Amino acid sequence: MDGQYRKDIYPGLAVAIILKKDQRSGKLTYGIVKNILTSSAYHSRGIKVRLEDGQIGRVAAFAEDEDLL
Repeated sequence: MDGQYRKDIYPGLAVAIILKKDQRSGKLTYGIVKNILTSSAYHSRGIKVRLEDGQIGRVAAFAEDEDLL
């Protein structure tokens, strides 16, 4: 799973996203999914989500370590 398929993402999931301003550097931001913003089933650059803290970005990975949040 790499964040490109909408079926793998749901509210409450811990993820690492790339914010628009961080696309060049690839810096990851960690958080919990609040809403899924991409309506299509697949997106090549990652499904766009809103985190619980309001930040919006594309899912780059699933956060496996809850300590990162």
